[in-house]
Amino acid sequence: MTQITSSFPHSSRGELFYGADYNPEQWSRETWDEDVKLMKQAGVNVVSLAIFSWAIIEVADDKWDFAWLDEVINLLHKNGIAVDLATATASPPPWLTKAHPEVLPVTKNGEILYPGGRQHWRPTSPIFRRYALRLVEQLAKRYGSHPAVIAWHVNNELGCHNNYDFSDDAAEAFRTWLKERYGTVDKLNFAWGTAFWSQHYVDFADILPPRQAATFPNPTQQLDWARFSSDALGAHLDAELEALHKHSPGVPVTTNYMLGRGTRGMDVSSWKVDFVSNDHYRVQTEPDERDELSFSANLTSGVAHGAPWWLMEHSTSAVNWQGINIPKRSGEMARDSLTHVAHGADAVCYFQWRQSKAGAEKYHSAMVPHVGPDSQLFRDVVKLGENMKALAEIRGSHRVTAPIAILFDWDCWWASELDSHPSSRVNYYREALDWFVALLDLGIRADAVTSRTDLSKYKVVIAPVLYLVDDPLQQRIHDYVHDGGHFITTYFSGIVDVNDHAKLGGYPGAFRDLLGIRIEEFAPLLDWDKVQLDDGTEATMWTDPIDIIGKSVEVIRKYDSGDVKGRPAVTRNCAGKGTAAYVSTRLGVQGLKKLLPDLLKGTKAQSTLPPSLRGPVEQVIRSDGHTEWEFLINRTDDPIDLKDIEGDLLVSTGVERKARLAERGIAVFRRKL
Repeated sequence: MTQITSSFPHSSRGELFYGADYNPEQWSRETWDEDVKLMKQAGVNVVSLAIFSWAIIEVADDKWDFAWLDEVINLLHKNGIAVDLATATASPPPWLTKAHPEVLPVTKNGEILYPGGRQHWRPTSPIFRRYALRLVEQLAKRYGSHPAVIAWHVNNELGCHNNYDFSDDAAEAFRTWLKERYGTVDKLNFAWGTAFWSQHYVDFADILPPRQAATFPNPTQQLDWARFSSDALGAHLDAELEALHKHSPGVPVTTNYMLGRGTRGMDVSSWKVDFVSNDHYRVQTEPDERDELSFSANLTSGVAHGAPWWLMEHSTSAVNWQGINIPKRSGEMARDSLTHVAHGADAVCYFQWRQSKAGAEKYHSAMVPHVGPDSQLFRDVVKLGENMKALAEIRGSHRVTAPIAILFDWDCWWASELDSHPSSRVNYYREALDWFVALLDLGIRADAVTSRTDLSKYKVVIAPVLYLVDDPLQQRIHDYVHDGGHFITTYFSGIVDVNDHAKLGGYPGAFRDLLGIRIEEFAPLLDWDKVQLDDGTEATMWTDPIDIIGKSVEVIRKYDSGDVKGRPAVTRNCAGKGTAAYVSTRLGVQGLKKLLPDLLKGTKAQSTLPPSLRGPVEQVIRSDGHTEWEFLINRTDDPIDLKDIEGDLLVSTGVERKARLAERGIAVFRRKL
């Protein structure tokens, strides 16, 4: 689980932080003065600086130019704007890669990723690490005690483009990692099952990364490679963090995670920071993309253990990197930002402050667009700044625990989507999101949490596609159920152990006895096939021919078509003081919405919203133990009546009166406990 080693950055005025990445090096000195004036107008009180500035800070090997950075930091400080100072290591300058091309990443096919974009460095390169730490130390020594600097920002989006490097540096580091994990080659051979396909090793020196092979690479090797690659990025984070703590003690350190559907390579739950930060961008061509924003923010809170966190980047409107980049509609900017606040963010920042006029991201929206401050977008930015100030009192409060947890695990994400499986259509993130959205549709709050979380505080724990289950997690889930908890899992769960070895004796392996069922063989569906359940629900992608082996198993749904017609599709078993349920097929949001009321019977996990708001409105609650703040988020394009909501209206977006929530709006109510 993410180790949070310090407190959230201090606000001298007791406000929530509001700001953006600021890139003054792209603009004239005269523009800086206008920027500061507009920042104050918008309520901006923090900016992130120097994220991609290495080439103009260290203009040649060990030749430094800090004059411009000195000036801009002093200008910001003079105007009451705090600085989240980046270590500037995200993109090495041309002189470094020219002198040391061996720092450049290599693909699995052996192709070198050349300069010209960004993040062209190997996480395991000792040469890159040496130059990067020299830069970090220079910055920390120079600015570590500057009163403007409230936080350090390590690198940028670690692993976004260089998560998997197959270079010789990476190969050597991989071998070292494997030695630490297994100790002996014999133990590695057992874990990797190398008796298969004549892969037996006699020396760690013979092991390579899973580079392009003739056919499927060893699956446990692939899984360990994913673990190693995430750990390698975490090790680079550790190195920069350690240097910052040494030379700038007392200033908290973070790095911006990318918790979302498209960035599975980094298990940030195992990384160490002083406080958690996240970047999030909507992918508007994806289904349920607004709710995916909420799921990502919710999971970020889970990684942060419910403590306040920092939204480091998102967009005011359109991005530039999707096939078609759609601007946000009226109300969406504020709703998106404040949804993150609802889920625990005490800072809301954008990429970026002023929209670039050149470069790859010149069509990415910003707080000040190309058209300038005389624009609806900037007026919306100013209005949101006012709302952020009005919400200052929630600073430091924590997310209130929901009745239901959705378990999220990176090992399962990686392992469940490996090749040579019963179906390549399994989508771990999509299945978890479906359960979250179905609960939103029912008006029931849920927490997305890591598999290392204490489960005892939840009435219900849902673990979709919990494919890989180690012995400690299996025991924790067993104890949770027998102590009175209610556990729900799905198809392709409990199948393998920590080494990706199948658990023998019948599926679902780790949970067979707990669920009271046994499956002899998987029965995935072709893309064009569907099956029907006995309540009329259509299911896709997967089925399981279930045999009941427990004496207290209740069949909640049966299959009504296909080769599994008449067999159980959804079951629930009583075990100890609790229950364990199994959903053997993919139901999608609508099917889960129909099923969940039956699965939740007797669990006391229920909605606390008035019936008319269940579905159209997402409810999130923060509290400091004395006061409770209820966020009501309109998931629809229509206004909604709020006549049954108690408390004082603290903030609203587009709400003209307390009893009405605007389309795509958000309202925050305060109640004393």
